[in-house]
Amino acid sequence: MAVDARTTAPPSLRERRRAAATQEIVDAAERHLTEHGPAALSLRAVARSLGMTVQALYHYFPSRDALVTALVTKAYDDLADAVQAAVDAPDDPDLPRLVVAAEGYRRWGIANPERFQLLYGTPLRDYAAPTDGPTTQATRRMSAIFEREMFEGFTTEQLAATDSCALSPELRSYFEQLPHYGQGHLPAAATALLMSAWGHLHGLVALEVFGHTDFLGGHQAELFRMAMRNLLADIHRRIT
Repeated sequence: MAVDARTTAPPSLRERRRAAATQEIVDAAERHLTEHGPAALSLRAVARSLGMTVQALYHYFPSRDALVTALVTKAYDDLADAVQAAVDAPDDPDLPRLVVAAEGYRRWGIANPERFQLLYGTPLRDYAAPTDGPTTQATRRMSAIFEREMFEGFTTEQLAATDSCALSPELRSYFEQLPHYGQGHLPAAATALLMSAWGHLHGLVALEVFGHTDFLGGHQAELFRMAMRNLLADIHRRIT
């Protein structure tokens, strides 16, 4: 069978230059984001920092929304990479993997507060992520990681019997028809448990990143680990 040369040919010089320029723009936008926050992001400011005109930048990102989408996608991917790296090489191998994943999530948020705010803070005015676009794909990857660490080792039958209190027929039906991005089918009861656990985990990290738990001082890490251990114990109690 003949091999399509288009699938094996290396990128052209023009393509490599465009990719390098695109990456340079994204890097500059991330620096601007870190220094000034998401609300101050503008193509003009990013172009000025690179010595470009806005018109030249439009050749790479035709709108502010296109640049924001690239930044959000990269932030989600970097966050997922950090969580996966934490699980692959835990500091304490005796910790449950879900706790390790949660702590990787927390560390990234604390180290990157402006990018965390871009993902989970006040939505940018007039910005709407493309439907089923790269930002959606990136969030699905994050969801799949936490689903795996939360439910690995349980059968579909066990997950279907999860004690998540009585779900209304409408909510159960809604959960059953949701697209699934993890491994295997996730029953409605387990989906409800996943959403509840995610809200608890993410809420604690958001409170810390946005400065609402500063009064705890150096005890925040210990409190978070305790909360994640308790969360995991509750999950297992409800499943088994």
